Amino acid sequence: MLVRNLQDAERTNRRVVSPDGNWESTRLLLKDDGMGFSFHLTTIYEGADFQMHYQNHLEAVYCISGEGEVETAADGKVYPIAPGTLYNLDKHDKHTLRAFKEMKMACVFNPPLNGKEVHNAEGAYELEAEAISD
Repeated sequence: MLVRNLQDAERTNRRVVSPDGNWESTRLLLKDDGMGFSFHLTTIYEGADFQMHYQNHLEAVYCISGEGEVETAADGKVYPIAPGTLYNLDKHDKHTLRAFKEMKMACVFNPPLNGKEVHNAEGAYELEAEAISD
């Protein structure tokens, strides 16, 4: 059995902060854990407004707290995000995420992340990023 505590993980290299200052993510489950997906608790900072395009991953995102919106690039649809909202990027959707109030999000990625991923120029995570070692 694998057990991790969020507060403990936040004090390790499992806490990754984006270079652009939009978010931080504590990666509780990663590829090396062998679950077939990764699980992260991510904070999107208030005022963040940035594009992502997960070309290599599918993602499910559940909002725990905060307020914002996600806009899909293909059709311009805007979806409000509030506590209890789940959105799924099931088609590698290019999207813009905006945080009106700081948002706490639970995120699942398939295939799983290695650990040190940050968004590349296209807003994606690379498949073979450096792993985090405990």
